[in-house]
Amino acid sequence: MPTLFVSHGAPTLAIDDGPAHQFLIACGRSLGKPKAILVLSAHFEAPTATVTTSLAPETIYDFGGFPEELYNISYPAPGDPDLAHRAGELLQAGGISTNENPTRGLDHGAWVPLSLMYPDADVPVVQLSIDARQGPAYHLRLGELLRPLREEGILIIGSGGATHNLSHALRAPQDDPTPDWVIRFREWLAEAVTDDRRDDIANYRALAPDAALNHPTEEHFFPLLCALGATQPGEPRRRIHVSETYGALAMDAYLFGPPDADTE
Repeated sequence: MPTLFVSHGAPTLAIDDGPAHQFLIACGRSLGKPKAILVLSAHFEAPTATVTTSLAPETIYDFGGFPEELYNISYPAPGDPDLAHRAGELLQAGGISTNENPTRGLDHGAWVPLSLMYPDADVPVVQLSIDARQGPAYHLRLGELLRPLREEGILIIGSGGATHNLSHALRAPQDDPTPDWVIRFREWLAEAVTDDRRDDIANYRALAPDAALNHPTEEHFFPLLCALGATQPGEPRRRIHVSETYGALAMDAYLFGPPDADTE
């Protein structure tokens, strides 16, 4: 299986038609149905790497002030404790301590994009936490240790945001032009990913233009590093979607490794 990074934007992505909404529908069709999905979402952070082991994870509405329609959506994908245990074993073998959480459900960083990619909710889903305090190298390492799952039919998805200056996005009208500082950062990132400049990406805070402006906090960036880390050097990698919402939120998506998906 390939690995995938998607920008999930606002929870309304699930119900508002638009380029990113349509892209995710097409992406699920193009990739086909994996054996199971492991999601690393910006909205699941823990000080110890934690996997969800629920057989029936609930849909978490970890947001407020949105249309009632969103709160009526349920994404009843099954869990996969065996996958959770397997992921934990791989991390522990690589020196990363793990925990299991038998009660946590799927946050909107997971169920919103998955409700578009796999609307029948018939693919088992497990979440693995990130830890923004650990920095880029830790998240690349998470991906590297999870790499064997790809050979077992598991789709690894990092779900965050190519850019995520939420305070600017909330102040600006939704149809505002994309700021120059967003364009500069997203194009630097696309070039660095395509060229597999992992060291540069790990040091993006110092090297990328306007990095801190695009990511005032880093939790939405690190899922991309997890997806990238799960690929071997030299595997195909490319940006497969470009759009934005609320002006400053780049909704770009990246595909790492085969098969190559024509989903733009």
